[in-house]
Amino acid sequence: MKKLTIIYWSGTGNTETMARLIESGAKESGADVKLLNVCEATEDDVKDAEILALGSPSMGVEVIEECEMEPFVSSIEGIVNGKKIGLFGSYGWGTGEWMENWVERMESCGADVLEEGLIANGLPEGPEADACVEYGKKLVE
Repeated sequence: MKKLTIIYWSGTGNTETMARLIESGAKESGADVKLLNVCEATEDDVKDAEILALGSPSMGVEVIEECEMEPFVSSIEGIVNGKKIGLFGSYGWGTGEWMENWVERMESCGADVLEEGLIANGLPEGPEADACVEYGKKLVE
């Protein structure tokens, strides 16, 4: 059984909804899933994760959330080398450049990032919700 740890930050609930949908997809595939808000997560949660998913909405000028998620991501850059990672988050404006930058950042730390990350414009519904469930399944393949 694959073990997936999902760590996220959500301000409006959109990214949390994505996290729960990803969790659902992974569980449908038989994975053991640990879901954590970033304020509850530790570096040990990352070290112990077989597969890791990180979620943050786009903030400001297309960056990940700056007060909790950014410091956490900075703290784990040295321990993600070789780890399979999924990145996800919601946005309300922009082009998704924040996700492109985040994928590039994690890959430069040696992480094996699934696809180009997963983004949803606002609350994931319909096809975007389905994409979240499928992303959870792909993470644990």
